[in-house]
Amino acid sequence: MSKETARFLIGLVLSVGGPLTLFWGLKGAPHLDHLVNAPTGHFQVVTIVSILATGVAATAGLAGYRLRNIQVTLLALAFASMALIFAVHGLATPGFILGNTPVPPIAAQLSVLVAAFWLWLSGFPSTHPLVAWLARRQRLLVPTWTTLLAVLGALLLWRPELAAWIPLNSSPLKYASMGVTLLLDLLAIRHYWQAYRYSQFPLQAAILHSTAWLAVAQVIITTGELWRLSWWTYHFLMLGALVLMIFGLTQQYRLGPSLSTAVQGLFAIDPTERIEAGIGPAVRSLVIATERHDAYTAGHSYRVALYALQLGQAMNLPPERLRALAQGAVVHDIGKIRVPEAILNKPGRLTMEERDLIEMHPVTGFEMGRVLGFMQDELDVIRFHHEKWDGTGYPDRLAGEQIPLLGRIMAVADVYDALTSKRSYRQAWSHDEAMRFIAEQQGAHFDPACVAVWNEVMAEQYRVERYPTWLQEVARQESEA
Repeated sequence: MSKETARFLIGLVLSVGGPLTLFWGLKGAPHLDHLVNAPTGHFQVVTIVSILATGVAATAGLAGYRLRNIQVTLLALAFASMALIFAVHGLATPGFILGNTPVPPIAAQLSVLVAAFWLWLSGFPSTHPLVAWLARRQRLLVPTWTTLLAVLGALLLWRPELAAWIPLNSSPLKYASMGVTLLLDLLAIRHYWQAYRYSQFPLQAAILHSTAWLAVAQVIITTGELWRLSWWTYHFLMLGALVLMIFGLTQQYRLGPSLSTAVQGLFAIDPTERIEAGIGPAVRSLVIATERHDAYTAGHSYRVALYALQLGQAMNLPPERLRALAQGAVVHDIGKIRVPEAILNKPGRLTMEERDLIEMHPVTGFEMGRVLGFMQDELDVIRFHHEKWDGTGYPDRLAGEQIPLLGRIMAVADVYDALTSKRSYRQAWSHDEAMRFIAEQQGAHFDPACVAVWNEVMAEQYRVERYPTWLQEVARQESEA
């Protein structure tokens, strides 16, 4: 686990422990846990929470519909459920519209329970029988579910005595409800944590923290005392969870040309979609600039990232390192921006001075990456992808396991794509020719362990030739030229 991931995990634990400590601290100190009987204030806070939840649901729901992505739609249902049921909680505030009824505590518990269910379900793969069944009804899912909840809410406000059929405010059912909610939240957190370790998308981080706060809110709803200061804390936890979700959606939007593209990457399993959605605008611009600068390597950086990711997955790298490998591979040649095009595209043999200049591109890229704030693993990919197992590579002449593993993986992926791509000084090699060269160079150029796994990967998948949409135009222009 990387230091960055460990810090996030510690922050997640603290975000749960802090509110719980505050709640139990107030509850254990009656002289501090004052009664704050404010029906109007309660209605206002609940209304804000409901409005924010509606906004999150609408945004995710629209993205899910456009993407035809059922997981995004299920995420939208989680917040739509929270918005509608919690709105009933607010409208039934004791002393505001209705008198004292069992509706408010039941609606509060139900809002978090139902949201937890949909959050848990959103982590299931689209091939799961239940999710597949829901996917076939995706167009009707959101309107049907929200209509049912609206009808239920209206009935509870019109006939509060009907709440007796949902006795979530009585023991032991309320504790059973809390247990189910916590279990569902933990399962959802587990799923989004695994996804976050891989891609570290901001919306995943927001979902993790928001789900954790909703779990704490359920504990307070179940064990708190009406109108006490400690009881009020869960309302602000839910408010904070929604603010976090909106912030996460905003940050996720910045990762792609559209919110739909960004959200698609959040739930994508395919590595192509993960890489495309996870590249920020600054890195995206660097990649395009590199591709334009070297006319004979259009698409090279992206293909190498896919090859490296396949090899890393086959070698069972943890999610954090797979992410670093993919991100570093996409920009591994950014140092070539500083190499004159006449040298990069020279059809004949390079002079010694020209070769020395080209061989500086890993160092140049490394320095550029440092300025851009890349992490150490990404920098290793950039600097060491031309090192050789026998120590004759460049720029640092490292040998064997002195070369970081990600650099050794990149060497295989980079050379394979370079050999099978047309260059100014030669035609592209065939797949068999490239594989034969890599096999001959194991123990000299390449780590034998990486070559062994690479042979297995290529036996399953002959060659990846998919381009991200934002590079297709570059490739087309270069081919026409």
